[in-house]
Amino acid sequence: MTKKDRGFSVIELMIVVVIGMVMAGVSIMALMPLYRQNHVDAAYDTTLSVIRTYRNQAITQSKRYIITFTTPGTITVQSWGTGVPVAPAPVTLATYTLPNDIQYAVQPGFPATAPDSFGTGLVAIDFDQGMGLGSQNYIMFMPDGSSQDTLGNYNSGVVYLTQTGSNVNTARAVSVFGTTGRVRGWRLDSVAGNNTWAEQ
Repeated sequence: MTKKDRGFSVIELMIVVVIGMVMAGVSIMALMPLYRQNHVDAAYDTTLSVIRTYRNQAITQSKRYIITFTTPGTITVQSWGTGVPVAPAPVTLATYTLPNDIQYAVQPGFPATAPDSFGTGLVAIDFDQGMGLGSQNYIMFMPDGSSQDTLGNYNSGVVYLTQTGSNVNTARAVSVFGTTGRVRGWRLDSVAGNNTWAEQ
């Protein structure tokens, strides 16, 4: 065989394979933060969307909807009809599960001033603020759009979403204002070295 008909040597092929593997590894390492951030965004979008959707349905359908948050990352939606003299038991309509690496939790580094000043940032699911009960894990939207507890008190509060083993600044939160049912989303920003909640 002439020199030009020889092809590649085994060493040359191994060098090409090693270079390809190094490039693939670098690409995966570079994309991992984006992949993890995508999970945070998906969990936040799901939580915000469920709350807003069932608030709107409570208004348009003149029904009561109970949204319950269960750690580590489950949302259960129930419809609660009315009846005389006793209302029927709530009926479960849907269950949503967050990605495995996202949970309703708090982390060290959360500011003491919570979103909309609901709580102190120390409780992951912190509804029924100002009622002396605190730390309730549900909200109930009424036909007028307000959020109440099962005793008829206006139910304001916040739920926090974090990623296990991640930077505190990837955290998100959703707050609900009881009297109007206003729902707002929040992200944790670092401003001049201080963590603060900013509306998203």
